[in-house]
Amino acid sequence: MYRVRVRSVPPVVLALRRFPNPRLTGIGAGLFAALTMFVLACVDRLLFDSSELVYGLLFLPVSALTALWVRPADLVTAPISVPIAFAVGVFPISGGSEGLGGQIMGLVTALAVHAGWLYGGTLIAGLIASVRKVRQMRARRRYVLAQGRGGAPASERAPRSAAASSAVAAAKPVRAGAGGAGAAGAVTRRPQRP
Repeated sequence: MYRVRVRSVPPVVLALRRFPNPRLTGIGAGLFAALTMFVLACVDRLLFDSSELVYGLLFLPVSALTALWVRPADLVTAPISVPIAFAVGVFPISGGSEGLGGQIMGLVTALAVHAGWLYGGTLIAGLIASVRKVRQMRARRRYVLAQGRGGAPASERAPRSAAASSAVAAAKPVRAGAGGAGAAGAVTRRPQRP
């Protein structure tokens, strides 16, 4: 008699499965990151007096969530949209002087001062997106091998076989006087000797 072994799922995995798992488009992930960072920067300005440490620490999980929640087709957009979201969010805490020029200088200065957090969040988003892409490619390869296709879809193999069969037909010798319209159109005949 065989015993069936049932593996129990750890409670941490069960807790993680209860979290939302949305699949955002590239634009949706960028909007999510930008709006979240802007709101967090406003909260940082109100509660923590524009602390750059708090803003940087909040940026890291937003970067990770953006890379986790973007759909597989748009994985490339995660490391691109995260720095843009950082720049949008740093505006309320940049502390520029009055006027448009002062605000722009404050924003540029804040981006330069917070470059470590910016690079860290972008690196996190890039690593998560890369790992997800590698896992997606492995899953696709396993699926193709399980289907027995040998790596190439049937739509790619069909033209090759048609081309190969026409090449084989063209390579066959044609006897003089034999063959119909297809052979006459493909090969020119020599005149027969009397």
